Amino acid sequence: MVLFAFGVLGTACSSKFSKIMKSKDYEYKYKMAEQYYANKKYEEAKKLFEDIFPYLKGSPRYEDMYFKYAYAYYYTRDYINAENMFKNFAESFPASTKTQESEYMRAYCFYKQSPKVELDQTNTNKTMALMQAFISTHPTSPYSKEANELIDQCREKLELKDYKSAELYYNLGFYKAAAIAFSNVADNFPDSKKSDEYKLRMIKSYFKYAEMSYEEKQKERFEKVLTECQDFTDRFTDSKYLEEVNKYKSQTNNILKTGKK
Repeated sequence: MVLFAFGVLGTACSSKFSKIMKSKDYEYKYKMAEQYYANKKYEEAKKLFEDIFPYLKGSPRYEDMYFKYAYAYYYTRDYINAENMFKNFAESFPASTKTQESEYMRAYCFYKQSPKVELDQTNTNKTMALMQAFISTHPTSPYSKEANELIDQCREKLELKDYKSAELYYNLGFYKAAAIAFSNVADNFPDSKKSDEYKLRMIKSYFKYAEMSYEEKQKERFEKVLTECQDFTDRFTDSKYLEEVNKYKSQTNNILKTGKK
């Protein structure tokens, strides 16, 4: 009985909305679009905004409706269209009091499209670029703090992606590629709290690479390990990995002296 009642109610609501959509009274449609939007019925509001868009163009209400139309896409998780709407709003109303928010929301729509770390990070990079541009343009904006936080989150995701790629090379036994990849992570994210860990992983990779090399190549490659160990001890004097690096350094020196692994 309860399910039947809900079914009847749903049909009635659908019928009412259908009648609104078919109406030729655009003022009535505008009123209902505003009502649906206020009641968080964003799918219905979006459809009505789209229908009355040409009718309101050029009117004093056009700017406000355009802004809400963009948010209607955002609230229905259509971030691709929402991003485009916020972008167009900022370009169409550069002097609006809502333009700053619109520019921020455009960048935020890319953030919402940023995928899992294993996937392509084009939208993550786009988020960072747009958030940085926003901060440069609006340094005193109330959104600037959050924009900086989101940039940090995106940077951490990109760092993790690069680290996982380097780790995969190592686990597959591609030690030279792993060493280069760990080095790149350290270079690309110089302010990372894990810089010493990346350096250690690079040393381990170079050590394995040297260890598995042909005999005529080993001396040169173990010397590379020593160079990286020395660089580590010079740069990371308080690192928790210092003892482990010194073990690699000692082991490598012993190999070079005795020729035995």
